[in-house]
Amino acid sequence: MIGNAIMKKPNPIFVLSALLCIVTGIHAQPLKPALNSGLAAPSDFIKSREFSAEMGGVIIPQTADLLWTPILTTKCIKQYKHNDTLLEQIKNSKNLMKQRNAMPAATEEKVQRRVAPPVMGSNFEGNRNNGYTPMDNSIAISNSGYIVSVSNTLIQFYNTNGQLLYTRSIATFFNDANISSVCDPVVLYDAGENKFVFFAQECSGSSANSHLLICFSTTDNPNDAWYRYKITGNPLNNSTWFDYPKMAVSTNELYISGNAFTNNGTFDRALLYQINKKAGFSGQSLNYQYWQSLKNAPFTLLPVSGGQGNYGPGCYLVSTSPAGASTINLYDLTDDMSATDEAINHYSISTKAYSPAGDGIQKGSTRKIDNGDCRALSGFYLDGTIHFVFHSDYQDGYNGINYNRLIVKDLTNTSSTFGLIEYEYGYPAAASSGTTSTDKSVLIGFLRTGASIYPEIRAVNCDHNMQWSPSIVIKSGEDFSDYSAPASKPERWGDYTGIARRYNSTGPTLWMNGMYGSDMNVWETWIASIGQNPASIHQSNSNINKPATTPNPIIREFLVSFHNPITTDIDINIYDSKGSLVANLFNGICHAGDNAFSFNKTPLKPGVYQLIIASNVNVLKNEKIIIAE
Repeated sequence: MIGNAIMKKPNPIFVLSALLCIVTGIHAQPLKPALNSGLAAPSDFIKSREFSAEMGGVIIPQTADLLWTPILTTKCIKQYKHNDTLLEQIKNSKNLMKQRNAMPAATEEKVQRRVAPPVMGSNFEGNRNNGYTPMDNSIAISNSGYIVSVSNTLIQFYNTNGQLLYTRSIATFFNDANISSVCDPVVLYDAGENKFVFFAQECSGSSANSHLLICFSTTDNPNDAWYRYKITGNPLNNSTWFDYPKMAVSTNELYISGNAFTNNGTFDRALLYQINKKAGFSGQSLNYQYWQSLKNAPFTLLPVSGGQGNYGPGCYLVSTSPAGASTINLYDLTDDMSATDEAINHYSISTKAYSPAGDGIQKGSTRKIDNGDCRALSGFYLDGTIHFVFHSDYQDGYNGINYNRLIVKDLTNTSSTFGLIEYEYGYPAAASSGTTSTDKSVLIGFLRTGASIYPEIRAVNCDHNMQWSPSIVIKSGEDFSDYSAPASKPERWGDYTGIARRYNSTGPTLWMNGMYGSDMNVWETWIASIGQNPASIHQSNSNINKPATTPNPIIREFLVSFHNPITTDIDINIYDSKGSLVANLFNGICHAGDNAFSFNKTPLKPGVYQLIIASNVNVLKNEKIIIAE
């Protein structure tokens, strides 16, 4: 059953949980601060009545024949729906700007050398291209170390060593005879429930069969059973269909936002589904309501989950202007669906002006890369701050990362951009990398392309003080991509990069997936463990982890040896167990080949440290060292 109206009533699961917290003293999840509604603009949002969707069946993942992962079946390219006339005019002008201002490529991003670059641990090939583009990557990891990685159009399970445990097409996984075309998958791990939520949409591009496909895992192991539900993607019955989904959870609810398009591809309005997740995790009928905007609707609403655990009741959402602006839109969903007076308040917040960049280029091909627009792509809420990212013009028509911190109490936004002239930075995703709830540090995964490189995957740290580290390569491109049609339009890129925090690990550990240009001239996916310091991540057997320092423990002097593949600037830094820089041993040009440096231990107190050798493009070595008494 897709939608039956039901009466409002208190949520008994929520009431019982609240009573348990009071009686037993269980640590409650953070409450969402109430904003000053007197500062809110009149809301255009209208709430529907409440509906119910019956559980559509139980999914029992079966062990797959892992040698027969489908690859390069019939091509399916998502249509261009974001390139309206204004956006195309802006991007064309930025393309001309780049041509006029052509200059030699810079060699290094503008960074704070005291901020350590991310460190990559275990990494391996992810979801294969099976005929769809772009890949639309998303990833989640459970406390027990199970990874769910999704893309167009595969769902796959891995362990942290890269062993593939399960692979299926999403349509086969969902197992509904009326659903054949599926795209835009999103997966998250609900830290409060210790279970996964998986979403995909029916992707025929027609209102006649537009559906939201939602699956709730029964345990933190995705190989166990899932409950599946199907909800209409055309709730207004106005010949529109649902696309560009975003998903988040709060303490009690699941939120799915998207854009409604008419059958001829014209944007109609934004939609937000508010869903009782407790029922979904228990296999009961799924209660939900939706919100719509009748005028001045945002294009792509981004609901944000908690950065280090759930918060609530209600949810925060942000929206940026695809064609650029000097404002950020904040939406405050004030309460859970079980309340009687929940509302969405809107706040317009000033920020540094942003605008789209020109299309990207890629080595070995005249085919440009489509960098989309300036819509908000990824974010989270933590300790009074909404962190979110998108890409925008960094300088002279080149795309860069636009990272924002929105303080909900003050209704102020601070942004910082990161990039490098002659490269395009696109489709960033951000997650909390702080060790405490008051640490504002983030780790951002993103895609990069340029005239001198094939499309690649990278990551960067931005610390508590909003200072950037150098970025590192997660997966280098192997060749250019020339896959999507028509050839007269830029190659599709993105549309999403995945990143997720593993909640029970120290450090912490984050996992990401994104797409790179493969040697078959198509997009493929790579998965990696990344962190702020080597002690926090799931280490692989890569060369960067082989011993570089002798002797170790260090008594007086020590020798650091390593191989540098290209001549470049490097830093040799030592960090304490908290990831703070305690000594910069070397900062300068290092020639290609085998290198060795000798140092004296005098500046260092006895203890355990981490030695990191990093260039502006990669981490060359990381090693635990011990300074003796």
